[in-house]
Amino acid sequence: MLFDRRGLLARAGMILASEIAAPLARALAAEAAPGFSATEVQFTPDQRALVSAVSERIIPTTDTPGAIAAGVPAFIEMMLADSYAPGDRDDFMNKLGMVEGYARIRYAKAFVALSPDEQDQVLTLAMQGGISMLGEEFFVHCRQLVVLGYYTSEIGCKQERVYLPVPGRYDGKYPYADVRRVFAL
Repeated sequence: MLFDRRGLLARAGMILASEIAAPLARALAAEAAPGFSATEVQFTPDQRALVSAVSERIIPTTDTPGAIAAGVPAFIEMMLADSYAPGDRDDFMNKLGMVEGYARIRYAKAFVALSPDEQDQVLTLAMQGGISMLGEEFFVHCRQLVVLGYYTSEIGCKQERVYLPVPGRYDGKYPYADVRRVFAL
């Protein structure tokens, strides 16, 4: 049986269209919530509160909104659900549990119930590798997730930084002291 080129291309196009049409229709019909959303729930309410508290201590609310307002806990949950291998996800969750466990042993309270100074002490100890079996890498990794989530959010991009949707001329000597913010395009 011989196929002409047009017939073969038409059949290939129909196969491709059938493979794309159904998922595309579902995606267009779904109402996506703004911001970050995971394909499946990763955190219990207590874990979500812990991630929120840790995130807010890393990027607190000042004259600009902090990590919670920027949706960083949802970003971290999305990353764990959609981008991490199961072993890496479990490792992150276990180490997050170690931070909570240390707070409960040291202060006899959950991390979220600690004062900001006590939370800072726990996180500083984690940063320095002072919580046994946790290692400094966890805090570095956690901080990187928080910073990435913050600066990829609308708040981080438009309120923390100076947002220019259409860049102007190049100015290699722009005086940072005039605006005290980093530009984002």
